[in-house]
Amino acid sequence: MRWWSAANLVSNAGTWMQLTAQNLLVLHLTGSAAATGLSLSAQAAPGLLLGLLGGAAVDAWPRRLTATVSQALLALVGFLTAALVLTDHLSVPVLMALAAVTGLIATVDAPACALLGNDLVPPENVPSSIALGSMVSGAGRVGGTALAGVVVGLWGPGAAYAANGLSFLAVAAVIPFLRPHPGAGRQRPAEAVRPRAAAPAAAPAPASARRGTGAREGLAFFLRRPRLVALAGITAISSVFGRNYALTLAVLVTGPLGGAAGAFGTVSTVLAVGGVAGAVLAGRLRSPSVRMVGALAATGAVLQIGAGLSPSLWVLLLLVAPMAVVESVSDTAGTTVLQTDPPPHLRGRVLGVWRTVSTGWSLVGPPLLGLLMQVAGARGALVIGGVLIAGPIAAGAVLRARRTRRASVAAVPPEPAAVAWAPLPVARPASPAPVGCVVPGHGELCAAGCATAV
Repeated sequence: MRWWSAANLVSNAGTWMQLTAQNLLVLHLTGSAAATGLSLSAQAAPGLLLGLLGGAAVDAWPRRLTATVSQALLALVGFLTAALVLTDHLSVPVLMALAAVTGLIATVDAPACALLGNDLVPPENVPSSIALGSMVSGAGRVGGTALAGVVVGLWGPGAAYAANGLSFLAVAAVIPFLRPHPGAGRQRPAEAVRPRAAAPAAAPAPASARRGTGAREGLAFFLRRPRLVALAGITAISSVFGRNYALTLAVLVTGPLGGAAGAFGTVSTVLAVGGVAGAVLAGRLRSPSVRMVGALAATGAVLQIGAGLSPSLWVLLLLVAPMAVVESVSDTAGTTVLQTDPPPHLRGRVLGVWRTVSTGWSLVGPPLLGLLMQVAGARGALVIGGVLIAGPIAAGAVLRARRTRRASVAAVPPEPAAVAWAPLPVARPASPAPVGCVVPGHGELCAAGCATAV
């Protein structure tokens, strides 16, 4: 796990270095911010269209081999792009095509690497593994973005692509030496001991069906699981109306609060530190649930409303820190549920479904939020967004509580009605009953006369 985390730290830093260089490169080639957004959309589009097939491939193929090959292919794309940049043969259409190829490979690479990391620890430590991955991702993002400025400034964007290619090779070189934990691939003990009554437990797959390529099977499983559908709904509204702080808080700080760019830098730093602190706290989770994710999302929404009403920068900073902590813990709890709720042979396909739907709201969210900000301003967008998050979650919690209460009442068996015992008509014998005559359960009848009772 230490080797895997170190390799992923290098890989995340390289990825963010390349993304930063890609944005600068598109701006240099086109001078258009819209073209920069188009390049990001081209990289995300395969996840929207082919996420289901990518997850099915992860379930069908050996996981370590799949992750190794996908990392090697990503390295190849990075080296090819670097060569085109250094030889001045890179055009915008070629860059868009390479970005799409990167997104296509990522539809397989992302679920394979996520599940491979979970396979390295006992099932009860999967939440800690996911929290550690969140910390590594955050550190890689900060480090990679900072390194991009240095590398691009000294050697140009081609060097950033080459560095990212090397980072993928670092991961590919580590994977063959990883050994899964003996208990990997089982449900977590807490789930086995306390199955949730809200959703029926999935039947264990036969040995012959542990690997399969049926993408529709993963989608059907996802749609049949109310807790996964609820998790998707909570995450969707939170992502669209509550997670784009780089946009909403930037406008709030530089607009109504009258701060400069340095002030937003301070807010961004507090967000990053809070995210790391939340990942540390999330490492102590043992059995997170969708109810926990919903409660955390609603708490973050209330804090977001407070941030929108902040009268000064200092009040905003006091609210931003717990917002980041709550968001980080909620993300880790939701990811843990997503990666451990399905049976092992369906987890890749369920992650493929999730990649498809999450790509959808990632593409739709920023334009919707931008429109809301244009109509209501930064403060209004934060307040309205918080209400749109907390309201449905609270309503869903109330409805679920009512259904649970009704189900518990319906499940109580009715008390047996009192039985009226009527004396049976008996004929009294002419002679007294024999001594010692006993008929079990008919003591009174025996006293009257054994012959008739028998």
